[in-house]
Amino acid sequence: MSNTSSLEKPRVAITMGDPAGIGPEIVIAAVSDRLVLSSCKPVVIGSRIILDRCTRVVGLSNLPSEVEVVSIDTEGVDNIRLGQVSREAGIAAEAYIRKACELALERQIEAIATAPINKESLRLAGVPHIGHTEMLAAYFGSSDPITMFITGAMRIFFLSRHMSLHDAVHYVSKDRVYKFIKRVDDAMRSLGFNKPRIGLAALNPHASDGGQFGDEEEKHLIPAATLARAEGIDCSDPIGADSVFHMALEGRFDCVISLYHDQGHIAAKTRDFYGTVTATLGLPVLRTSVDHGTALDIAWKGIANPVSMKTAILTAVDLLKQRDGCGELHYL
Repeated sequence: MSNTSSLEKPRVAITMGDPAGIGPEIVIAAVSDRLVLSSCKPVVIGSRIILDRCTRVVGLSNLPSEVEVVSIDTEGVDNIRLGQVSREAGIAAEAYIRKACELALERQIEAIATAPINKESLRLAGVPHIGHTEMLAAYFGSSDPITMFITGAMRIFFLSRHMSLHDAVHYVSKDRVYKFIKRVDDAMRSLGFNKPRIGLAALNPHASDGGQFGDEEEKHLIPAATLARAEGIDCSDPIGADSVFHMALEGRFDCVISLYHDQGHIAAKTRDFYGTVTATLGLPVLRTSVDHGTALDIAWKGIANPVSMKTAILTAVDLLKQRDGCGELHYL
């Protein structure tokens, strides 16, 4: 795929997400935003039937003429009930994601921004993958994509995510952390950072204060960081989680490695709950996503906040520009 120039607007696919949730309304609002339209060429992948229905029910304006719609009408789309988990909604949500992957492999789009999906609906639809990342990895044939959170100047990578805290603590090992530091360095370089500065979060309070409470820093984290630095990677020794994320926001690190799910999620979402964006790297195409759920309880009531969807789209554009070293950034 050719690099994004400052004169060409990238084509960004926006999947509609679960049609029974807030996906349709936040997508409509986000792609109608003037900044989004001036920054990229939105390609909405969803159902024209659902989009038109949502426009009428919620009282939104019709999509701007600049927005391209790739309409996919799946089984039972006419019978999808708003705000309810269903097999039909799961079938539709999966179809939109699969189509986005096809367009990416055909080099018709440069990035994908995804609206939220419902894991229970996916199960009812017989989808064997638990969520977006797993589906994207399967459809692209990518063995091990890597997740990054973005909020303002803070970028967060996760050594582990969907594990119990007990299992996440035992998952920390010298070898795993060392290999993950190398992956994070590669991922940041793929985004245009020549020598990324990586902050490593500690596991224990105050990085264990020299072993007073816990020895994971001494046994695993410090040796892993030392090995990485020996290979020329700019990675810190473990820093207490109550400090390292703030240091990143101040610009002292380009990214932070979080050791488990909530360690990084709390930092990002406390800083900006609606503006936090998830990016998936290691795929044939860049993918960003909102970091909230389908909110079935408020679906199609006109009160869903589209800020995260808009931010996900503009962050995708920013990451493309950062990678290619061109253009004015909006959120990074």
